[in-house]
Amino acid sequence: MTRRREKAAAPVGTRRAAREFAFRVLFEADRGNLPMQSVFTRAEGSMRGGDDTYPTLSEEALTFAQQLVQGISAARPDVDATLRRTIRGWSFDQMAQTDLNVLRLATFEMMYTPEPHPPVIESAVRIARKFGGDDSGRFVNGVLAGLSRSLNEKAASAPTREEPQE
Repeated sequence: MTRRREKAAAPVGTRRAAREFAFRVLFEADRGNLPMQSVFTRAEGSMRGGDDTYPTLSEEALTFAQQLVQGISAARPDVDATLRRTIRGWSFDQMAQTDLNVLRLATFEMMYTPEPHPPVIESAVRIARKFGGDDSGRFVNGVLAGLSRSLNEKAASAPTREEPQE
């Protein structure tokens, strides 16, 4: 077996690969108006069956991708509302669906997981550049950087709970 084949056959365990897998599921479900979980199950079956359309994910990465898909399914109304408040001058209908779905995935992760914002934004920009148009990476970076600042300001201004004095 060649080195290239051996490398391709080894499971990918990165969070970035899991995010890309989740993005592809989200995009396909959105475009086909299909239930996200059934698209995930089909994509996982294709991946396990050797379909080279999807990189072979490690079990840990696949679990992370599943958590992202389930999370975005549950939180989508809140994620979309946050994006509508964050994106200036563009409606969802005007945006490329690739960019919108990358933003949804990253916004969910920034709002609902403890993952630091910079690696989430970096992964989102890479996915946008890979699957989107010429300006997708810059657009996604700008939106997510603004969202990150907003979330950090909101967290900083939130009242802290003090422990009761005895």
